[in-house]
Amino acid sequence: MDEFLRVMERLLGENGCPWDKEQTHESLKPYMIEECYEVLDAIDKQDMTGLCEELGDVLLQVVFHAKLAEKAGLFTFKDVAAGVTNKMVSRHPHIFSDVVADTPEEVLRNWEEIKKEEKHQASATEVLRAVPRNLPALMYANKVVKKALRTDEESFSVDGAADMLEALAKTLRAGEGAKNPQFVEKYGRTLLDLGYISAILQINPEFALTNAVETYINKFEDIERAHTYGNR
Repeated sequence: MDEFLRVMERLLGENGCPWDKEQTHESLKPYMIEECYEVLDAIDKQDMTGLCEELGDVLLQVVFHAKLAEKAGLFTFKDVAAGVTNKMVSRHPHIFSDVVADTPEEVLRNWEEIKKEEKHQASATEVLRAVPRNLPALMYANKVVKKALRTDEESFSVDGAADMLEALAKTLRAGEGAKNPQFVEKYGRTLLDLGYISAILQINPEFALTNAVETYINKFEDIERAHTYGNR
């Protein structure tokens, strides 16, 4: 790790790499997203060699941001490492203290309560607003809903979701999508209902949709091949 930090210091130094020296936190945002998705791809492929490499690329992004912050006099990589170390200790009182948490559910409940205290979130609404809006929309909805359902303020109505889906279906059958200004609102509400369902059933909506798209492509390929061969 020390050697890696020295390499990054040289790349960002006076006689360092022209491209690296031009980067900012904002310009690096796409690379952080891409590298995280490449980690997921390696996991899906069970490619452990690739996973090792991609994790290194994610680490590069972490170090890159830390070095930029250090140059601006904000914080260092050591601060990043110390911060996450302290967080792991404070969020696991059942390991490092005398709190009892014998199940994963108890661990998550403690985690959320400690996080709420650390971030001085006085209400459930503040917890919901703290969910990053830059998440993909389905993931954003799923995460917000999961947090809402842990409170006493929210309960999910299966009948309500069914009614919303039926209202959307009627709009589609009437062909009013483009003409009806309420269609987008209904469509968005339907996606939110799907977020509720994924949260309750503990389904990752992004993975579910990705798998469905892959199945769709495979079926499309079968149809295309059958059509092609049938015309020969």
